[in-house]
Amino acid sequence: MTAKDEAAMRVAAEIRAGLAPWDAKGRWDSIRGAGTRDEHPRTIFDEILARRIPSDKVYEDDLCYAFRDINPVAPTHILLIPKQRDGLIGLGAATAEHEAILGHLMVTAAAIAKKEGLNDFRLVTNSGPGACQSVSHLHLHILGGRQLSWPPG
Repeated sequence: MTAKDEAAMRVAAEIRAGLAPWDAKGRWDSIRGAGTRDEHPRTIFDEILARRIPSDKVYEDDLCYAFRDINPVAPTHILLIPKQRDGLIGLGAATAEHEAILGHLMVTAAAIAKKEGLNDFRLVTNSGPGACQSVSHLHLHILGGRQLSWPPG
């Protein structure tokens, strides 16, 4: 929208004026995340994010956090997690609302692999106990540093 588009500017001003009372009363805070609040129990990843449990941090931004796995299955084994779980306990719980964070995690995983010097790597996510997911918080395993075999497990 440009300043030259007077009709659009008027509509935007009307919308802002109508929402100003909500803003003044802090109502946005009362509805932020409505319908996506996380009702699942806290996990070890929540404790790591809160810095109550130490981790070997590899990467962090506003949306995600990466750290070295304490039981690596490859020379490079990094876990990448979203900072806000928002009901995303595993990939099977993903909805359209999670598309942005899922895309961010994929791009970030590739950047971390490159930073770690991995020309080839495997990206794994387990979804549910039958797939050996042990922590109910979506996480990606970035694996590399040796020839990986197929099929896994």
